Amino acid sequence: MSTPALIMVLLSGVAHVGWNYLMTRSGDQEAFVWWMQVAMAVLFAPLAVLIFLSEPISPLGWLFVFGTTLIHTFYFLFLARGYASGDLSQVYPIARGTGPALVPILGVLLLGEKVSLPAVAGIAAIVAGVLFVYWTGRMASILTDPLQFLSEPGVRYAIATGICISGYSIWDKLGVEHVAPFLYMHLMSLGVAIMLAPYIVRRRGIPALWSAWRANPRAIAAAAVLTFLAYGLVLSALQLAQVSYVWPAREIGIVIAVVLGSLVLKEPSGRGRLLGSCLIVLGIGTIAVFP
Repeated sequence: MSTPALIMVLLSGVAHVGWNYLMTRSGDQEAFVWWMQVAMAVLFAPLAVLIFLSEPISPLGWLFVFGTTLIHTFYFLFLARGYASGDLSQVYPIARGTGPALVPILGVLLLGEKVSLPAVAGIAAIVAGVLFVYWTGRMASILTDPLQFLSEPGVRYAIATGICISGYSIWDKLGVEHVAPFLYMHLMSLGVAIMLAPYIVRRRGIPALWSAWRANPRAIAAAAVLTFLAYGLVLSALQLAQVSYVWPAREIGIVIAVVLGSLVLKEPSGRGRLLGSCLIVLGIGTIAVFP
């Protein structure tokens, strides 16, 4: 992976865990994620208009915009429900680990990408690191009943989120070949806000939605900016590097989430989580040095 692509991916990881943290701190995750999409659509509308005027979208480009909007609608919904029933150190590692495990396979099968042997080892290290981060202190019970963790709603939603991640990763790799990355991101956020609106209004009610906005206006605005930057940087990196490398490298956010959970949220951080974080960093370094 080239240095510019790696820098964009690492910055994206920092921004990504930032808005996830803000969402976990909100009182109503589903309302928060909807307002976040609305805020993105409003804040970045001028930039989107300028890009659209200079780079019009082809019919095929609009198809990719619709597809990513649909996938991201389910992604944000599953993620919000995951945080409503689990915590940051539980949901984030599983969701972000499922994607890297599937993306390289899909990249090879669907896009014809080639992954070097050292890069495969790096990807494996990242996935192993994610597992260590989550399963610390639970190994004995998991060996006894390997599927017991699926009984937790937070885990199920996290896995569903990870599947969505792998889906939009491949779709968007193709999409940014037809639509400018930041315009693509803006139209996606606008589409998600529209698609989620009937569900959110029916489930929460307008008074509750206004209450959620009044309780978190600054956090919502900050999360909107971080989300836009996080995914915009990834889409830009996809124009410079293979999807098989970009998505696993983005999991630097796992390390940040562990540190944030330990220092700010006072969550336990034993040797397993530390080892998992080190494996993730090692995997990222391997992908960067041996593309």
